[in-house]
Amino acid sequence: MVVSFCAKSVVMVMLAWALCFNFSEVRGGSMLPGIQDRDRILVDHVSYLFTQPARGDVVVLRYPMDPTLDYVKRVVGLPGDHVEISDGLVWVNGTQMDEPYLDPLKNDPYAYVDTIVQADSYFVLGDNRIRSSDSREFGQVPHEYLRGKVRARLWPIARVGAIH
Repeated sequence: MVVSFCAKSVVMVMLAWALCFNFSEVRGGSMLPGIQDRDRILVDHVSYLFTQPARGDVVVLRYPMDPTLDYVKRVVGLPGDHVEISDGLVWVNGTQMDEPYLDPLKNDPYAYVDTIVQADSYFVLGDNRIRSSDSREFGQVPHEYLRGKVRARLWPIARVGAIH
C-alpha cells in the first residue's frame, strides 16, 4: 500500500514536471557568450501564465516568420516602452540599458531602431547582436508567441547553472 502510494506520487510529480518544464537544445550562437550552440536549457512554461515577462528575461519564443521554429532571445522592451538602438547602444524610455551579459566585440554598431512596443508585445534581442535574428529583423513578438522563460542550463556539465 505504501509502495503503491509512493509510486503514484512519483508519477504525479513527474507528470507535473513535464507539464511545467521542458528541456531544449539551443541551435546557433545568437545568445553568445552566455548560451552557446548545443547547450541544453530548462524552459519554464508556467510562469508567464501568472506573471508578465520582465526586461532582461531570457525566453524561448516561436519565430514570428515560421512559428514551427523556436528561438532563444532576451526581452529588452515591454509593452509601451520606447526602444532606441543606435551606435550599438540600447536605450529604453530614455535610459541606456546596462547589459553586462554582452561581449562588446559581438555588438552591432550599425543597427538603428526607434520604436514604441505595442500592447501585448515584446521587443527581443540576441546577446550576440552581430549574429542574431531578432526584433530588429522580424519585429515585435506577440505575447502568445512566448513559449517560456529559460531558467537554467543543464548541459554541458561544466557550465550548469542559472541563466540571467
